Amino acid sequence: MAYTITEECIACGACEPECPEEAISEGDPVYIIDASKCNDCGSCAAVCPVDCCVPAE
Repeated sequence: MAYTITEECIACGACEPECPEEAISEGDPVYIIDASKCNDCGSCAAVCPVDCCVPAE
């Protein structure tokens, strides 16, 4: 199961450099996670200041 970024994202960019798979990129208006690259490690969630990186449903 991949992670996803919710609409609560403040586009701070903290998550992008933490992703070992380079699955996170800047979107408009929030960052996005490429589910096909995400390995479900949770590194993004660990650094997100607003807890918007969550497991996809």
